[in-house]
Amino acid sequence: MRQRRFEWRGAAETAAAIREWAASEETPVDVSKIEAEVRGEGDAALLRLTARFDATERSPESVAVDPDVPARALDDLDPAIRESLQLAIDNVRAVAEAQLGLEPRRVDLPQGQSVTVRELAVESAGVYAPGGRAAYPSSVLMGAIPARAAGVERLVLASPPGPTGELNPLVLATAALCEIDEVYAVGGAQAIFALAYGTETIAPVDVVVGPGNAWVREAKRAVAGQVGIDSLAGPSELMLVAGPETDPEWAALDLCAQAEHGAEGPLIAAATEDSVLDAIAAATERLAGERQNVGDSPLALVTAPGARAAIELADAFAPEHLELLDAEAATLAGKARTAGCVFVGPHSATAFGDYVAGSNHVLPTGGAGRFSGPLGPNVFRRKVATVEVPAGAAAKLAPHVETLARAEGFPLHGESAMIRAEENA
Repeated sequence: MRQRRFEWRGAAETAAAIREWAASEETPVDVSKIEAEVRGEGDAALLRLTARFDATERSPESVAVDPDVPARALDDLDPAIRESLQLAIDNVRAVAEAQLGLEPRRVDLPQGQSVTVRELAVESAGVYAPGGRAAYPSSVLMGAIPARAAGVERLVLASPPGPTGELNPLVLATAALCEIDEVYAVGGAQAIFALAYGTETIAPVDVVVGPGNAWVREAKRAVAGQVGIDSLAGPSELMLVAGPETDPEWAALDLCAQAEHGAEGPLIAAATEDSVLDAIAAATERLAGERQNVGDSPLALVTAPGARAAIELADAFAPEHLELLDAEAATLAGKARTAGCVFVGPHSATAFGDYVAGSNHVLPTGGAGRFSGPLGPNVFRRKVATVEVPAGAAAKLAPHVETLARAEGFPLHGESAMIRAEENA
C-alpha cells in the first residue's frame, strides 16, 4: 500500500491534492470501439468479446443463461450462505421500501387549477454485477432489491462469466433469490451497451445500475440519456476519521479491507494528532504485508486541525464511504453532507454496509457524492405530472400566459391560452 503524508492546506486544497495524487496513475479508457461493435453486430459482438475477455477456455454459444440454472444453483447453495444472503435481502428491502412515496400528491392552486404528481416504476431495468474470476452476489441483491421494491416488472442481470463461460453459482443462486427474470453471461462495457441498445437476444432496458471497473463506468457514461443510470461508480473509496481512542488495528483492517477492491481506490486516514496517524500507518503497513488480498492502494494520511476540519475535508473530498471512528467526529456526523454513506462509531465498519446493514453499497465515487447518493428505489421510478385547468381557471391564467409568452417571443402560446379564456367569457 502506497502511503503519503499530506500537510493541511485547508479542506478544499488538501482534498484536491489527494485526488490529484490518487488519480495520477489512472489509465484513460475509451469504450467507443466496443460500443460500435455491439450496436453494429449485436450478439456476434457479445460472443466475440466474451470469448476474448472472459470465457477464455470455452467459447460461449449464447450469452443467455437457461432460466432453470439459477433455480438449481439456489437448491445447491450452502444453507449458511443462503441464510446470510436472505438477511441482507430483507434488510436492504426494508430500507428501500422506507424510501418509497407511492401515493399521488395533488396540489390545488388559487386560480382553480390543480397539478397532481404521481410516481411510476420504469418498465424494465438491468443490473450489472462484476464477476469473472470472482463472485459478487452482494452486488446482485443491491441492484435487484431496490428495483423490485420500486415496482419494476422486468428485471435483467448481466455479469461476466468465468473462463469456462459459466456464471458463478453464488451469483446464479442470488439471482434466483431476488427473482430476477433474465440472466446473461456477459460483462464489461459490452454488457452495458447490450442492456442499453439491445441485441438479438437481449431486449433493451430503461435503467442500468450497478458497480464495475473503469470500462463499465465509461460505458455507463456513454449510454446515459439513452437509458437512465444510477451513478458513475468507479474505484471504491474510504475515508476514516480517527481519534486517540481509536483502535489502530481496527482502523488498519478497515483500510486493508477496502483495498481488497483493487489498487485504484483512494484511501484517507485523518486525525487531529500525529501519533494517531503514526499508529494507523504502522498497523496498516504491517497488515497489508501479511494479507494477500490487499491491493497497492494509495493511502493519504492527514493531520487535521480539529474534528470539524476533518469533516470539512470529507465534504470537500466526497468519499464513497466515510467512517467516523473518533468520538468527537461522531457527534458531528450530521454535518457530513457529501459522503456516499457515513458509518458512525467504532463498531460501524464499512464492511457491514457492503453486505448486511441494509444500506446500499452502490454509491457515488470520484466526488459524485456532491450531487448523487446511494442506489435506491427512486432510480427506478419516474414522476408524471397531470394538469387540470377548468374553464374558470383558464380565464384567470390566460392573460398571464399571454404576457409571458409575448415577452419570450412566442405569441401563439398566448393565443392558445387566450382562446380558452375568450370561450369562457
